[in-house]
Amino acid sequence: MIRTIFTVFIALAFLGVSGAAMADKAEKKRQKILSMRQKTLVELFESRPQAKAEIKDAEGYAVFSNVGVQVLLIGAGGGRGVVHDNKSDIDTFMKMGTASVGIGLGIKDFRAVFIFHDRKALDSFVNKGWDFAGEADAAAKGGEKGGEIGEGASFRKKVSVYQFTKNGLALQASLHGTKYWKDKKLNGD
Repeated sequence: MIRTIFTVFIALAFLGVSGAAMADKAEKKRQKILSMRQKTLVELFESRPQAKAEIKDAEGYAVFSNVGVQVLLIGAGGGRGVVHDNKSDIDTFMKMGTASVGIGLGIKDFRAVFIFHDRKALDSFVNKGWDFAGEADAAAKGGEKGGEIGEGASFRKKVSVYQFTKNGLALQASLHGTKYWKDKKLNGD
């Protein structure tokens, strides 16, 4: 009987320590994403000052960081980000994954800012999170040389998208499938 009680006590203590460590790990990931968001917005506002007013007047915005690899005909990537609802002042942490088919070779590290001008577009992105786009791009840079900010539109002007390539080299023409979904661990869902 004492052995059973001792075993249960040890198991509960281990679960408590493990749960606290997992919560601490999730909080560190959230803080890292929020820091990335802040740095990306500063860079966006320096490059495109009008984006500050655009975000202020929008329903919400999202900032994502992604790393992708393209080798010959197959490419894949993944990242994380956060969607901020300007009306409710709620952040929703999300993940993203990409797959591509097309000719290419390289590593592409980029950040993207989505500005949602339409409530339905924001809600759909957070709850369904799917975007599929045909893309042909070329970006080449290394070290301090080069640098690029791309600007595009999606969802028929319901969403503005700014994309920053960070470092690396990418030359590709491909079809990308990108899936965005809520991060259950970071949102506590």
